[in-house]
Amino acid sequence: MRVFIGVDPHKLSVTIEVVDDRETVLTTGRFGTDKSGYAAMRRHVAAWPERTWAVEGSNGAGRPLAQRLLADGEHVVDVPAKLAARARLFDTGHNRKTDAHDAHAVAVVAVRTEGLRVLSYDVELEALRMLADRREELTRQRVQTVNRVQRQLSELTPGRAKKDITALQAKGILASVRPRDLAGKTRRRLAVEQLTELVAVEKKIKALTKELNAMVHARGSTLMDLPGVGPVVAARILADVGDVARFADRNRFASWTGTAPLDASSGEQIRHRLSRAGNRKMNHMLHIAAATQARLDTEGRVYYRRKLAEGKTRMEAMRCLKRRISDAVYRQLLADAQAVTEARAVRGTSVIRKATGPSSGPRPQPRCCSASGMAASSLTGTCLQVAPWSRLTWRVSRPRVF
Repeated sequence: MRVFIGVDPHKLSVTIEVVDDRETVLTTGRFGTDKSGYAAMRRHVAAWPERTWAVEGSNGAGRPLAQRLLADGEHVVDVPAKLAARARLFDTGHNRKTDAHDAHAVAVVAVRTEGLRVLSYDVELEALRMLADRREELTRQRVQTVNRVQRQLSELTPGRAKKDITALQAKGILASVRPRDLAGKTRRRLAVEQLTELVAVEKKIKALTKELNAMVHARGSTLMDLPGVGPVVAARILADVGDVARFADRNRFASWTGTAPLDASSGEQIRHRLSRAGNRKMNHMLHIAAATQARLDTEGRVYYRRKLAEGKTRMEAMRCLKRRISDAVYRQLLADAQAVTEARAVRGTSVIRKATGPSSGPRPQPRCCSASGMAASSLTGTCLQVAPWSRLTWRVSRPRVF
């Protein structure tokens, strides 16, 4: 019997509810997230081998549990928090929120909803995500340290502080200052300590950027061929997107990145407004790429100026450019995924030829369920319902425009 396990994850505990395909509750439980609690939860559901774990917030609080389940070979799907909230409201007639109600709502969504995102376990992408998060943390720390150094320098040298200062310039300013009073000496000592921390943080940021660059190239990604996309932007895109096959087309991808405007038309008035939805980290990465293209001599700059000439404001022109970059990123991800699929097919054919010798029959299709109309996932190797690559080749081969 196939069952669905709704999971309401927390840092120290997990609440689950097991239901069948008719939403009949079979069992419930609350377990700790430590090693013994996780093992007890696995034993609690061992009686149903055909089980699907539905985890709420697999990109947030539920990520550690989802990754542990995937590492153990479990089938895990992601349930968005909005769908769980709707199911909880309409199922009980109220919006009372408890761990048991949340687990039941997640399980109900898994039973009723088709096309939930199937999670995959990719250790390289997980490492890429952790390194990208760490670099983002160091970047914020660097900004705070620079602000503290600026404050100390403005007090030590009134009227000489610069808006954008480097560690070398700050070191030169501190070398020229010799205060005589106790407050001045203390202020200079604190500034030297802050400057030492700034140099250490910048060294770590450079090392992480170099490591991200190597990992992006090791995956065979060509995202950095796009103007304005560097190793940091490419690493964040790869880590957050995962398998691009989960997006049906470029419009779905743009909606996920928050670059697709929302329809706000009323009557005969046709208008669209800015979307605040979607993955905000991805939206920020696309904004960095758009700002870089608008500053440098690129096709994106030509497109940006054309939108300004059409009467759009700077922000409106920037949003149009971000949408064009989102489409270009989607096409590049599809091209990379197709290249990986073709490479796997070539490797599979060479292995078969070595084992059986040359044959004049049709080439086999490794890891592909052609009879059921399912194609192999480009990045994870699992079978997912996606559009055939023959239909996507036309879009991939089109020239990039911004």
